[in-house]
Amino acid sequence: QVQLVESGGGLVQAGGSLRLSCAASGRIFSNYVMGWFRQAPGKEREFVAGIRWSGSNTYYADSVKGRFTISRDTSKNTVYLQMNSLKREATAAYYCAADHNWGAVVNVSPGEYDYWGQGTQVTVSS
Repeated sequence: QVQLVESGGGLVQAGGSLRLSCAASGRIFSNYVMGWFRQAPGKEREFVAGIRWSGSNTYYADSVKGRFTISRDTSKNTVYLQMNSLKREATAAYYCAADHNWGAVVNVSPGEYDYWGQGTQVTVSS
């Protein structure tokens, strides 16, 4: 079992920055892919970024490339999402997730992820 706890959400003005954290506990295997997803009201949950626990390979949705950075600190069992140049459309609940993934392709479908945090709200004001 893996437990994930997100933090760092809040209210920020458009153009500002936030850093989300996801603290993981339990058995984190090297093949895990850690992902960040977001879900705005009335919309489906969407992939934002992912990183392999065993390495530094990172993956991003096109909408956030160049502005968001995902990273992980294995000594702290924590995954981060640095969000810069935030836009109003980034307003959503952000979720951390873990995918027990032996494949070469990072899954972007929420249904492929095995563990989820409770989410943290990000609100971007104009």
